[in-house]
Amino acid sequence: MENVARMLILTGIILLVVGGIFLLYAMFSFHMPGDIIIRRKNFLFVFPLATSILLSIVLTVILNLLIRIRR
Repeated sequence: MENVARMLILTGIILLVVGGIFLLYAMFSFHMPGDIIIRRKNFLFVFPLATSILLSIVLTVILNLLIRIRR
């Protein structure tokens, strides 16, 4: 049961960090090259493709490091 509690706490911390990153991203509204942006008269569509890939790589490295440290 102790392992489940630790995993839940770790998951919560990760979600807080990711949520903070998304809030900062929205506040500064910067876009990386590779993000898809479609602007029309009364319409804006942003698909952060490059940002998603970069975030995925960073989180994969962090989680792999955490798993290796834990063993």
